Amino acid sequence: MQLTDIKNDWISQFNHPLVIAGPCSAESETQMLETAARMKEAGAAVPVFRAGIWKPRTKPNGFEGVGSMGLGWLRKVKQEFGYKTATEVANMHHVQAALEADVDVLWIGARTTVNPFAVQEIANALQGTDRIVLVKNPVNPDLALWIGALERLAGADIHNLGAIHRGFSTYRKTNYRNIPNWQIALDFKNQLPNIPLIIDPSHICGNRTGLSSVAQEALNLGYQGVMIETHCNPDEAWSDARQQITPETLASLLSGLVVRNEECAGFDEELERYRTLISDVDYQVIDLLSQRMKLSEKIGMLKSDNNLTVFQPDRWKAVTEYAKRKAEETGMSQEFIESIFKTIHEQSVVVQNDIMKSK
Repeated sequence: MQLTDIKNDWISQFNHPLVIAGPCSAESETQMLETAARMKEAGAAVPVFRAGIWKPRTKPNGFEGVGSMGLGWLRKVKQEFGYKTATEVANMHHVQAALEADVDVLWIGARTTVNPFAVQEIANALQGTDRIVLVKNPVNPDLALWIGALERLAGADIHNLGAIHRGFSTYRKTNYRNIPNWQIALDFKNQLPNIPLIIDPSHICGNRTGLSSVAQEALNLGYQGVMIETHCNPDEAWSDARQQITPETLASLLSGLVVRNEECAGFDEELERYRTLISDVDYQVIDLLSQRMKLSEKIGMLKSDNNLTVFQPDRWKAVTEYAKRKAEETGMSQEFIESIFKTIHEQSVVVQNDIMKSK
């Protein structure tokens, strides 16, 4: 079965947007049942309750989930509150245990998506299943790897598929835990418009403050679902405490989201899409400028240590000539590029002068 041939009618059984919520990790039966009950009481429109049973961690000796014992708690949540249930699987043993526990939705995590052998093992274990299977984007920004994982599942005759955008890792310190890099997700959406796309603002933000903003941006771009980590006592959570919210906060967040009708998408939605992409690029530009100024500080230290003048005419000439060449190559205005580089250079001079003064 080709990935592009899949209709993915499964998403229509849920209200738009599909909301998947619950704790990052199952910790106890009490924690699971309290979280589920309070989501109901708060009026959060959540049809699918999620909980991590097995937790892949970056370093050893950390909490890696309660294991199969937690599947019984997940089943009890389903029986008592009527939620469909969801959990992450990383190998065939996880799949078998989750299927036996009647888990409705399985997702493949970012660390597993990067491993084609692991994805193929999961696909083989799920051969022909009618379960909903979601694939998170890989840790690194690799669109082909993301699509490849879904192709392996489609090749195993799994036809209820979806994708989760959880952001991409970066070695640089940013305001995000994982940078959104919206363009990659939109490229995915353009190539595979038949695959429902769900946003995971919890892992993108890594904290509670930006969740609604990221979720709203995703809905503006035509995403069909939201996955948000929700815990009855977030501050005491055994994993990812900073990014989890209470059931009551979840209900408030969901009520504040503006849902876009993709079938009636027009000028406003297209404009919003481009604005989101521009914001994403602007963020990257600012981050790069910050890195450039840090390099200027290092140069300023070297010049100060070696008693050199801040302004080096030959270097400025080389920079301007480079800017002109790049302007020609990209078809941009030379005047525009030169003005930008002049501003950057002026700020670099200020940075280096401040270093000279401080010594």
